[in-house]
Amino acid sequence: MKKVIYEAFGNPAEVLKVVEVPSEPLGAGQVRVEVLRAPINPSDLIQVSGNYGVKPPLPAVPGNEGLGRIVEGEGTGQLVLLPAGQGTWVSEVICDPRYLIPLPEGNLDQLSMLMVNPATAHLLLSEFVALSPGDWVIQSAANSAVGGYLVQLAKEQGINVVSVVRRESAIQGLKDLGADIVLIDGPDLADKVKAATGAKMKLAVDAVAGPTFGRLAACLERRGTMVNYGGMSNEPCSIDASALIFRNIHIHGFWLVNWFERGDSAARMAVYGALTKAIAAGTLFAPVDRHFTLDQIAEAAKYSWAGERRGKVILTPNGI
Repeated sequence: MKKVIYEAFGNPAEVLKVVEVPSEPLGAGQVRVEVLRAPINPSDLIQVSGNYGVKPPLPAVPGNEGLGRIVEGEGTGQLVLLPAGQGTWVSEVICDPRYLIPLPEGNLDQLSMLMVNPATAHLLLSEFVALSPGDWVIQSAANSAVGGYLVQLAKEQGINVVSVVRRESAIQGLKDLGADIVLIDGPDLADKVKAATGAKMKLAVDAVAGPTFGRLAACLERRGTMVNYGGMSNEPCSIDASALIFRNIHIHGFWLVNWFERGDSAARMAVYGALTKAIAAGTLFAPVDRHFTLDQIAEAAKYSWAGERRGKVILTPNGI
């Protein structure tokens, strides 16, 4: 089997490499899964660089989500979602089938992205504020995969979203997904939001940190809620003290792993069941830019990090 590994933290295009090792025999009750798709998420590359909140022991296999098919053991032939954090940039995995999520046949690319980003978008909209049709939400990094899913999920619920991006070229892609209001980030963001909506935001969702965090907070209503789930700027979250003191802004952090650890299996299945149905129906999707093989991992990592991508980059460990 082939797998991508890194033995030191650093530039993903430089430290990631492919190695070939013998396939292992199955243990009692285990299954062998052929990996069909493994998305490259920004968090994967941040972790490889050593700048993520959690550092795995080295050497490590990257990849936090993926899609495969059982090729040996109970359930042979079944399409499955791999366990979160499995180390999915490999040609095959051996695991306990209890940790696999069975999926219906469908679009392999879309189903492979189910584990992390759609669930994050769903939970950002549901875990912190009781939103009703007509409420307003603002999000940064709106052209990210999470941002695109959030636009689609909010629209389905009748929730209004202001999507904030950092470049003009990102606007059209969001509008194609159904975004109504897309604004360029900047010091005058609160004025732009007021002019475009005439409303205060009930929830702000941020993946950039730095000054953007505070600019989103300035758009919130009194006692509004701010949730940070990423730090793409590599800067600390910055917010004016008056927002906390006089407008009583509530601040939360979100990491999907924490939700997995505290949630029960019924809650997880409810979330992923609903998302799977939406993806199967074609009402929830993310654009895909390019596919790469494991042997192209250096090129794939470099390309995935480029700012002008028009969708997700996906690894195909066993070919298209």
